[in-house]
Amino acid sequence: MNSLVQSQQALSIVRPSSTFGAAHWLAPLGVHISRYALVLILFWIGIQKFTLAEAEGIRVFTMHSPFVSWMYSFLSVRAASSLIGTVEVSLAVLIALRPVSPRVSFLGSVGAIMTFLTTVSFLFTTPGVIDHSHAVPLLGELGGFLIKDLALLGCAVLTAAEARGAYSLGGDRF
Repeated sequence: MNSLVQSQQALSIVRPSSTFGAAHWLAPLGVHISRYALVLILFWIGIQKFTLAEAEGIRVFTMHSPFVSWMYSFLSVRAASSLIGTVEVSLAVLIALRPVSPRVSFLGSVGAIMTFLTTVSFLFTTPGVIDHSHAVPLLGELGGFLIKDLALLGCAVLTAAEARGAYSLGGDRF
């Protein structure tokens, strides 16, 4: 009997893949990668909103949106872009604070969810997003730029769920 236990222990030493192959470490790794990729993207895109080129670049999307076009009635193109940039940079900082406060990070992720729901809506409100010149409608250049926001929306939902679980349960759920 003792030799059976020893042989099983030897097998676990010989087969390190049994631990490595276990998926329990993949979920936390995926959440961390998603969180800090989201932070980097929101921060980087947010600071670009303070440039004139980016302000003009997003105008094609925002001027057709029922969710954000109202800003142009009282803000200049540059001021509207700066406001959007301020929101994006702020959300990046809030999400990044997960090690300090899961609750604050959760709020940042919820803000990111709203941000990406808005930008995904541009797929339906911006002229030229869908190229109808083919037998099957394809994404045009503008649609190709926007489609990544679906993945970012998924990252925001994942990080919100993890942060919400962490502060409601007093520890990490993943």
